[in-house]
Amino acid sequence: AVAAGDVLIGLPSSGLHSNGYSLARYVLLGEAALPLDEDPGDLGRTLGEELLEPTRIYAGSLVRLFDEAPLPHAITHITGGGIGGNIARAIPDGLTARVDMSSFSRPAIFDLIQRTGDVAEAEMRRTFNLGIGMALAVAEDAADATLDILSAAGEEPLVIGEVREGGEGGCALE
Repeated sequence: AVAAGDVLIGLPSSGLHSNGYSLARYVLLGEAALPLDEDPGDLGRTLGEELLEPTRIYAGSLVRLFDEAPLPHAITHITGGGIGGNIARAIPDGLTARVDMSSFSRPAIFDLIQRTGDVAEAEMRRTFNLGIGMALAVAEDAADATLDILSAAGEEPLVIGEVREGGEGGCALE
């Protein structure tokens, strides 16, 4: 079970994954009518290529982790509800997960959506993964091994936060 002192490890997303496409389509293709066959300036590829980027599948890396390290206390797939909403579901009463939003890179597609549609940060955080596709809560003494195994499996794991005493089972994005 998730406990105070657990380390939160994030696995980067490949972009939008499968969530937030309604808002992305409305902002980028509806209101702004950005062309799909051009780079809007900071993606490094066309908008169409970015929007069609396949969702990362973490299963192979997780199977390897399960074979080689102590099991994580929780695993959350960051889908609709964003980082905070999904991690919060795994945090029991009496604890709070704290995620350091500066601990990972936010892919340019999210900044493009926010800037183009004047989307509030709170809405961005509720709708999109913002760069983290999966998060794990692991015991502090298993964190280094977890990071090493996931790295060896081809992931780029990052420590994105921790679980602390207090609260009602939520997640704070800081």
